[in-house]
Amino acid sequence: MVNRATQGTEKSAKAGAYGDEETRPQRVSRNPQRTHAMILDAATEEFAAHGFGGARVDAIAARAQTNKRMLYHYFGDKEGLYVAVLEATYAAIRSAEKNLDLTHRNPEEGMRELALFTWHHFLDHPEFLSLLVTENLHEARYLKRSDKILAMHSHFIGELADVLRRGEAAGIFRPAIDPVSVYLTIAALGFFYLSNRHTLSTIFARRLTAPAELKAWGEHIVSVTLASIRA
Repeated sequence: MVNRATQGTEKSAKAGAYGDEETRPQRVSRNPQRTHAMILDAATEEFAAHGFGGARVDAIAARAQTNKRMLYHYFGDKEGLYVAVLEATYAAIRSAEKNLDLTHRNPEEGMRELALFTWHHFLDHPEFLSLLVTENLHEARYLKRSDKILAMHSHFIGELADVLRRGEAAGIFRPAIDPVSVYLTIAALGFFYLSNRHTLSTIFARRLTAPAELKAWGEHIVSVTLASIRA
């Protein structure tokens, strides 16, 4: 004879032990958009932490509280998922840059805001820098597969070129400034600082991650950028 109390306890214990692993993926799978977003977020963390070669599909599925079947359903394979992560990461910074509304800003103010925005985006999104390092190790092999990313940057450079032309017309900026060179200046100053912060802090005996140091470096990026383009 089965003890109903014991049977109920066993069912309860099983639900507590396996509920997260077995029921959660089922609930998530009923919401395709949420599942897609959770997989993408989990993959971003995994690729940023371990690179493309070191990232594991099993680990991504576990982080996303789903299974590999769903991952392959949405993204095809590991490479497809990695390209999707790159696209989402670049889309995030390009989308945020649009909020700066450079087209309607005073040219010098617009350049200042762009420089500070880029610096703060790097600070707030270390995964972006990690993914850049990974993709450069692969010589942009996967980046080249994405027409979306190339289109994003073409549009952004067009907006930046417009700001520089308006500044030139107002007599504020030098003529014929290359917008790509300007952006490279901004990005390089931020990227080098953060990617080498630990070694540089040790070499110069200065805590470069201190809030005051980070703020000062942001203003330095602005100063260098504007000094390089002023008439």
